[in-house]
Amino acid sequence: MVADAGRNEGGAMKRILHVVTNVAHYDDPTHPTGLWLSELTHAWDIFAAEGHEQHLVSPQGGRSPLEPRALKWPLLDASARAWRDDPARMALLEQTTAPDRIDPAAYDAIYFTGGHGVMWDFPDSDGLQNLTRAIWEQGGVVGAVCHGYCGLLNTRLSDGSLLVAGRHITGFSWREEILAGVSKAMPFNAEAEMVNRGALYQKALLPFVSHVVTDGRLVTGQNPSSAKATAKAVSRLLQG
Repeated sequence: MVADAGRNEGGAMKRILHVVTNVAHYDDPTHPTGLWLSELTHAWDIFAAEGHEQHLVSPQGGRSPLEPRALKWPLLDASARAWRDDPARMALLEQTTAPDRIDPAAYDAIYFTGGHGVMWDFPDSDGLQNLTRAIWEQGGVVGAVCHGYCGLLNTRLSDGSLLVAGRHITGFSWREEILAGVSKAMPFNAEAEMVNRGALYQKALLPFVSHVVTDGRLVTGQNPSSAKATAKAVSRLLQG
């Protein structure tokens, strides 16, 4: 099992589990997608600077492909570029761990990254749901940025209730999908599905600007511009 040691109680160092997608394309195989790299790297950099231990998990384990659009200027910022140009870090995305190889008791937080690929493999992953439920119920932090909140859609707690029901949350909005020109290719409307599950969905007045919502130990960011602020909000909870 990965990280089979206990959680770091009372110390500065915490263990954080980043969730990334295995999906490389839309329903149309000629339309590539994958992990939006900066949504991982901004959080990774912030947590690394604080000395936290970090690992990667994906629904199936193995390779996490990268969203091509996120690798172009101006979206490929210094943080994402540094990761892309580091063979050791790129290797981490070739060998992510499967959920059944993870001991949730070893982690203080789970952090769902985005990219459109997650819409196909996050929502119905029993393994991810089990990890999220366990980390939440042991007092850990649950975070998600952009489309990463799709990984929280179907997670139920031990009492059968949905994790997101009655909780304030944000994530990539339907308006942003339309403005990005990809709404017709989406398998579902994530914003609407969150509302259908009883989540108290919120979004910024303007699209594509940073917006973070914290509800207790649940932290969500609306879009790629929210990646740094989302990670900082998670960090504050871990420090607290």
